[in-house]
Amino acid sequence: MLKRILSFYTKYFAIWVIAFGVVAYVSPGPFVALKSYMDWFFALTMFGIGAVLNIEDFKRIAQKPVIVLIGSAAQFSIMPLGAFLLAKLFNLPPEIAVGLILTGSAPGAMASNVMSYIAKADTAYSVSLTAVSTLLCPLLTPGLTFLLARSGLEVPLLEMVGSVIKMVIVPLFIGFGVRHYFKDKIEKILPVFPAISVTFIIFICSLVIALNKDYLGDVTGIILAAAVVLNVYGMIGGYGVGSAFRMNLRRRRTLAIEIGMQNAGLGTVLALKHFGEKTAMPAAIFVFICIITASLMAAFWQRRPAE
Repeated sequence: MLKRILSFYTKYFAIWVIAFGVVAYVSPGPFVALKSYMDWFFALTMFGIGAVLNIEDFKRIAQKPVIVLIGSAAQFSIMPLGAFLLAKLFNLPPEIAVGLILTGSAPGAMASNVMSYIAKADTAYSVSLTAVSTLLCPLLTPGLTFLLARSGLEVPLLEMVGSVIKMVIVPLFIGFGVRHYFKDKIEKILPVFPAISVTFIIFICSLVIALNKDYLGDVTGIILAAAVVLNVYGMIGGYGVGSAFRMNLRRRRTLAIEIGMQNAGLGTVLALKHFGEKTAMPAAIFVFICIITASLMAAFWQRRPAE
């Protein structure tokens, strides 16, 4: 019964994100009050992701390093450069431009694994790509943001690296270790961790809306447009990379979803921690966009299974 409830909750998380976003706009106080717990909540989410990973995921990477390398290179080139160019094209204010570049420089989202499964794509490939991009993000996410955004706003590179290590890598490996050494005991509670991740996404999006209530009406349109273009560009770019390297149809779909979806939760946390509320807006809006587009693509491809 609990598994069914958790499955329902995670399956329709786009609805909860929108619903709580409306609540946060109407009544921001309760969400703002929880801001101080943001880092711990994200660390718990990464612990859950680590607990879901297993040795087989890393063996799979070692067995097919070339396609994982191609996907990872595409992840950290297509989206950051796309975000940088869109920031210039839309003439975004510096604090918003940094937020968009930070979103584009984030690793892949765990939700992409679920979407790949629904789309009947290569789920194992998706898991491998997400694992590698998450392990690389302590250097690449702050580093790319620093290189592409420093002309518009001061980027605290070393502080961001420290934050990512503390909030991502440490809890991820603790979760992985707990799964490895206490496998039988933790198996029973594994279904809870995706629900925790969904809850964090809901919370972080609602928090950004609550913090920017007075500012939303002025810039939401242009940020929304930039986020939509970045998301669609990422999906097309991912599919194009798969085609260029003559991957099968399932892997092309995987790359489209994996690159089009970013761990915007991490982008939002880093933006709030190191830049401010306005900088977090592109990442929060991107969450809405990528959930909707990936869900639509997954449903479309589900009815057209790859050979």
